[in-house]
Amino acid sequence: MRRALFALALVPIFLASLAFAGDAEIKAAQTVIDSQLKAFIANDGAAAYSFAAPNVKQIFPTVDTFMNMVTNGYAPVRKPQSYSFGKVEQTGPGSIIQQVLIVRCVFGKSFFSCLRRDVLSN
Repeated sequence: MRRALFALALVPIFLASLAFAGDAEIKAAQTVIDSQLKAFIANDGAAAYSFAAPNVKQIFPTVDTFMNMVTNGYAPVRKPQSYSFGKVEQTGPGSIIQQVLIVRCVFGKSFFSCLRRDVLSN
């Protein structure tokens, strides 16, 4: 579970001067998350890396190191069989947490990950 929580730092979106997250901001955050997951599935490391949070890019300064980290530590995120968006929680002015449910079957067993990420911030 600790690994899954770190994966949340993979998908940031920063929007300035938001008083409260509305439907458009939530949709924008979901679009970024969806785009990164699709890039992982398509083996497009450069595109997936482009959505990484600045602090993640500092730790993993190249596409190769980033993709190795995701591949070796976060297989459900790297190659999900399916994913869907769960609830959205307003955590403060201009800040939400988007829940993402990821399913990946390995050796006939399903693994479910509930990822939470602060995706909007001032």
